[in-house]
Parts: sequence; C-alpha cells; structure tokens
Amino acid sequence: MDSWLNSFLMPLLAQAAKGNAQAPPGGFDFTFFLPMILIGVLFYFMIMRPERKKSAGLQEMLKALKKNDRVVTIGGIYGTVVNVQENSDIVTVRVDENTNAKLRIRRSAISSVVKDDEVVEKDDGK
Repeated sequence: MDSWLNSFLMPLLAQAAKGNAQAPPGGFDFTFFLPMILIGVLFYFMIMRPERKKSAGLQEMLKALKKNDRVVTIGGIYGTVVNVQENSDIVTVRVDENTNAKLRIRRSAISSVVKDDEVVEKDDGK
C-alpha cells in the first residue's frame, strides 16, 4: 500500500512544485478562488435571497393580521381570526361556524391569509 500511495503522491507533488514555479514571486494566484467565489454568489442569488424575501413577506403578513381575516394554519386548518393581541404571540381562530369552536394558536402557526375568492374556488372543486 505504501508504494501505491507514493506512486500516487509523487506526480501530484511534482505537478504542484511545477505550478509554484509558474506563479509570480510574492504574488497571489486568484484564479484558484474565482470558481469558489462564483459558486458562493450563485448560491446567494438562487437560494438565500429568495428565502429571505419569502420570510420577510411572511413576517409582514403575520404582523398585519386583524380580526375577521380568513387564515390557513400550517396543519391545513381553515379558520377566521376572532382575536389578535398586539403584544402577544397568541391568536384566537374560529374553526367551526355552527358550534363556534375556537382554537388558540401561535402566530407562527399561520401559513397564509386566504381571500374569500380562493376559498370558494377550492370548495367548488370537491
């Protein structure tokens, strides 16, 4: 195994020594890091930036919650906001019109505010 390792490492070390001889003395070879920087920039614009925008939009929506908004929770429960406390993270949602059943949930458990048109379209599709 030692001979295999030496036969593999020796050409790499020789190539590295030859590569160092071509580098300008006292200079920095920037071309090695350029692909890494480009991948980082691409990663930011394709993944991180859209996620931040989505998160900021969700936070704005949760701050703007008000009474009689129709909402959907993360678990898929549809309901109507009955009470929103400004200083608290708790929201009261009515989930059944007939029995007046209410749930107290955290603001962060609300996934979206639903317009009345969207609820009608989804109910008609049954």
